[in-house]
Amino acid sequence: MSLTLNIPTVETERLILRNYRESDLDAVAAFNQTERSHWIGGPKNRHECWRVIIGIIGHWALRGYGLWMIEEKATGKQAGAAGIIHHEGWGEPELGWHLYDGFEGKGIAYEAALAARTYAAQNFGITAPISHIDPENTRSIALAKRLGATYERDGEVIGHACHIYRHPVTEAAA
Repeated sequence: MSLTLNIPTVETERLILRNYRESDLDAVAAFNQTERSHWIGGPKNRHECWRVIIGIIGHWALRGYGLWMIEEKATGKQAGAAGIIHHEGWGEPELGWHLYDGFEGKGIAYEAALAARTYAAQNFGITAPISHIDPENTRSIALAKRLGATYERDGEVIGHACHIYRHPVTEAAA
């Protein structure tokens, strides 16, 4: 049996948000072996990173939306991930993002998250997602605020305390 997924590609001026590929494993594993990956449940070994990739693709299969790999147009390099996730037990969809080493400070996370949020509103009907952010993750908090999100309440994700930021309503397609 073969399952065909229709995972859209979203392009911005500098980025391509696309489906994960088997060839992304090296980049995913490299990031997840760094301390920075602790914001998203890392560090993880290579096998766990493989499971991350198949989980992301499975999320698209079950929910019809998910995370995209961020690819930098100019270089073709994988820069991180952005998109909408809604795991089991979560109250509502989340706009999430993370960048790989060397891609910070270039506006890539902002550009990718904004494109993902807009696409989600226009195509998935998710018009005001939340973001779960660790209170110590000052870079993600700053990005959420730059995106217009505001602190809504304290929350918890898989046993970890977080702050929940609400993104402004983005008009859905008519």
